Amino acid sequence: MNLIQQLEQEEIARLNKEIPEFAPGDTVVVSVRVVEGNRSRLQAYEG
Repeated sequence: MNLIQQLEQEEIARLNKEIPEFAPGDTVVVSVRVVEGNRSRLQAYEG
């Protein structure tokens, strides 16, 4: 197992969530928590 696969497996185990399969051409939305000072918000990226 290479390093990237090992890190992916560790991250999946840490999140305790099933990551859905996706393929080229699919549209996905990724939400990122942005912290600005003492405030935080979710920023969604789609592509």
